[in-house]
Amino acid sequence: MIWKTRINQMTGTKYPVVMGAFMGLGLTEFAAAFSNAGGLGIISALNYPKTEIFKEQLVKMKELTDKPFGVNFSVIPQNFRNFVGSALSNDDYLKLVEVAINEGVKIFTTSVFKANFIGERVHEAGAYWFHKCVLLRHVPSVIDAGVDAITLSGMEGSGFKNPYQHTTLTNITIAKKWFDVPLIAAGGIGDARGFLGALGMGAEAVCFGTAILATEESPANIRMKANWLETDIKSEEYFKNIYHFSLRSSNVPSTAIAHQKKIVPIKEFIEGVMNEAEKILHSWGFTANEFNTIPT
Repeated sequence: MIWKTRINQMTGTKYPVVMGAFMGLGLTEFAAAFSNAGGLGIISALNYPKTEIFKEQLVKMKELTDKPFGVNFSVIPQNFRNFVGSALSNDDYLKLVEVAINEGVKIFTTSVFKANFIGERVHEAGAYWFHKCVLLRHVPSVIDAGVDAITLSGMEGSGFKNPYQHTTLTNITIAKKWFDVPLIAAGGIGDARGFLGALGMGAEAVCFGTAILATEESPANIRMKANWLETDIKSEEYFKNIYHFSLRSSNVPSTAIAHQKKIVPIKEFIEGVMNEAEKILHSWGFTANEFNTIPT
């Protein structure tokens, strides 16, 4: 089946799926595997904060894949000194952005804090800017800044939680009514029904985060992957860890891990999701060979 969305249109990928941005794990080889599987692989720039090393990795990426890929910039507020990258100034970020532009990167994703200064430079270079939000109330200001697409992350995701964060379902369905910007759904999505559900809610792509951390190409160690696959999302301990509603991280994967049963190649995972999605659509009576969400 041919998948067409506004996100596909911008990224040039086979499938409307985007790799999550992982601090520490969003490495070149992992991103290349995701791109080669038909999605948009994302290299997390703060894993390579020195410009010369970042350039080497972008050159390497182009050797590992001839498919589209993007880079992420997690903009850390200057007062958060305990975070990697917090010492970087806007100029430091822009130096890395310039390296990516010079290496032909066309998709730039940003997250955590205001990134308008990055978006402006990206647009000057004729590239696309995607920004990640967790709150609906943050979306209008990013749209006003000219963002090309927004990743909306629901409380089902792992890591930091804003106390006022909604679920993925609420985020996407409400945002679809309120805003015209293309949406990427994130938070707890890990199988074909989650993928189709997100498109049905109004997203034009999904972001796979936890869902791909237990794949063969993930740089996480084998013991960590095994622990993740044994996660019991029904337990009280897990529930308290994942839904903590505070600006801190947690040591548990998102609810998407419940869909993963074993360590598989990332290509097998992504193609499995897409093939199953096609089967589900056919079971619902969808007979076309193209799934198209682009407004006419």
